[in-house]
Amino acid sequence: MHNTDIFTKAESIRDVIRYIRLFKRATIVIHIDDAIIDSPIFASHIRDICFVKETGIRVIIVPAARNRISQILDRESISWQIQNGYRITKEDAMPLIKMAAFDVSNQIMTSLAAEKNSAVIGNWVRARGKGIQNGIDFGTSGEIDKIQVDAVSTILENDFIPIFPCIGWSIAGKPYNISSMQLAVVLSVKMKADKLFFLTENSSITSKDFEILPNTKLSQEGHVLALNVDELPSFIHINELKINKLSNDSEHSENLKHSLSLLRLGLTACRSGVSRIHILNGSYNGTIPCELFSDFGSGTMIYEDNYGGIRNMTIDDIPDVLNVMRPFVDEGILLPRTELDLAEKYGDYIVYELDGGIKACAALHIYNGKQAEIAAVAVDKRCSHIGIGPKLVNYLIERARNKNIKEVFVLTTRTADWFEQLGFLPISIDSLPEERQKKYSSERGSKAFSLIL
Repeated sequence: MHNTDIFTKAESIRDVIRYIRLFKRATIVIHIDDAIIDSPIFASHIRDICFVKETGIRVIIVPAARNRISQILDRESISWQIQNGYRITKEDAMPLIKMAAFDVSNQIMTSLAAEKNSAVIGNWVRARGKGIQNGIDFGTSGEIDKIQVDAVSTILENDFIPIFPCIGWSIAGKPYNISSMQLAVVLSVKMKADKLFFLTENSSITSKDFEILPNTKLSQEGHVLALNVDELPSFIHINELKINKLSNDSEHSENLKHSLSLLRLGLTACRSGVSRIHILNGSYNGTIPCELFSDFGSGTMIYEDNYGGIRNMTIDDIPDVLNVMRPFVDEGILLPRTELDLAEKYGDYIVYELDGGIKACAALHIYNGKQAEIAAVAVDKRCSHIGIGPKLVNYLIERARNKNIKEVFVLTTRTADWFEQLGFLPISIDSLPEERQKKYSSERGSKAFSLIL
């Protein structure tokens, strides 16, 4: 196997190990759409959930039962309707609703048992009836009052997976049908979960279907990778306007509305203290471990902060920075650098850190108080599509301005077009500081570009 191939595979494995360390003993809540439960790859998702649990992550499952409830009520010729997202039925429907909800939970528990994992289905949710609102009697629909956090924590500590049916009980023991998605949000907040997953059937957030804000992180296929809570309200608003213009009775329109409802729930959860919310397309086999154990995963993440950012390099970062540089050195794009080289000038370097991993670097070398060189710009190729490179360069340009530098320059052999797009113009080598001219390699033949500040 070629050395480059080994290095690439090793980097992917290192990322997995980093995320396992990062989320060890973390708590995640997984809401599973019941369309996924009835799909051919449901068993694969259950196996992945069990793999996740084996890494030390604590898992809570909230299954939806909408389709199963509808099937049973229709089979028994019991009328029902949906109002404002809630199912309205009369009291005689509640035993069947409860049976359907627990049937789905039992199906999940059986699948977990097949993977040699133990689960517990419980009545840990206290609820109250929605009652009559704006003239609508919501009947058996309920609102969540309380989660028995201590009981659920004990179950997790005993290495069981708690499963929450979409049923809550009043203090007097009366059952109510509650929203499984709302339950997942409340549960993730009350349990102080690190992550909330919505495993859905048709809820991919893509540039094909949605209006995209400037600087939104997209995958190469056009999937929205991440949305910050500060930008999410604007994203929701502009797309509400777009979707409202579509035919209301189309399946596509309904799927987009469902995606927006998940974004709203994610925004609520994130603002209430859940670090990250992930919307995953459950038709993708392996989407759960990909989302957990890689930098960009396979879905859309909602986050508040501490996801990715630029900071000064430290001595401890040097091995990771060299790994980021290595592919570019091998291709002849960057000059080779040693640990000693970086250690001697580590104060010149900045890095882009993503979930504790170094994904890019760059340096600003100041020569005479008036000119500075931007050098060693390298971005992990797996992250090249989200605009980290320009962010690093602009960050160093601003740093140079703050130091009253009048001109920044670069030397490059193969990225001239890229720097010209950022506003740099060609200059002669004679324009460089004398100290830098002495280190110039005519064999390498780099071209010089500068930006006047």
